[in-house]
Amino acid sequence: MRSKIDVFDVFPKLAKVIQNEKGLNIVSIRSDHEGEFQNKYFEKFCKENGIHQKISAPRTPQQNGVVERKNKSLEEGARTLINKTNLRKYFWVDTVNTVCYTLNRLLIRNILKKIAYELYKGRKPNISHLRVFGCKFFVLNNGKESLGKFDAKVDEAIFLGYSLQSKAYRVFNWRTLCVEEYVHVVCDATNSLVHANALEDEDAGCNALEFR
Repeated sequence: MRSKIDVFDVFPKLAKVIQNEKGLNIVSIRSDHEGEFQNKYFEKFCKENGIHQKISAPRTPQQNGVVERKNKSLEEGARTLINKTNLRKYFWVDTVNTVCYTLNRLLIRNILKKIAYELYKGRKPNISHLRVFGCKFFVLNNGKESLGKFDAKVDEAIFLGYSLQSKAYRVFNWRTLCVEEYVHVVCDATNSLVHANALEDEDAGCNALEFR
């Protein structure tokens, strides 16, 4: 989602995915008084699908504590990664996605003694592919672009996270100044800090938001 107004476009898709994958229907949801949840379109969808919508009292975030704590964990995790690696703030989307991806596979629920991935999938995840955020990647140009006889076969990149659509890594390619997805990579985990001034150019920042 780019903004809160996209919630209604995303939620019906999420409900359908849960129904297809788990054979379950959403019975109720709890939210605050923000406009993305309290509007005629969202309320109509909930009524049509038999979903009970529970709203927390005004100015009482503790009634929606699970979500508030989760959002705080994501925010603080993303803040830590961005500042630790000296990345520019326009990478916040990939950073938050990476924090969420990692927490779902590592954070143990105290009561159930299981992680979120295990609760949903019914099996433990394979975490051998996890890498250090912001570390240096060397990505292989395997036919994506034509190469001359003496052109370099690899590009240097920054690791940003994991693809949600395929088994690939998301990286910022220094040569193309684009966020791209690659499978054939070599990770240099010993070099995980981006130079402080490396992304100061605002023009480079605009190009960095291109996706391939």
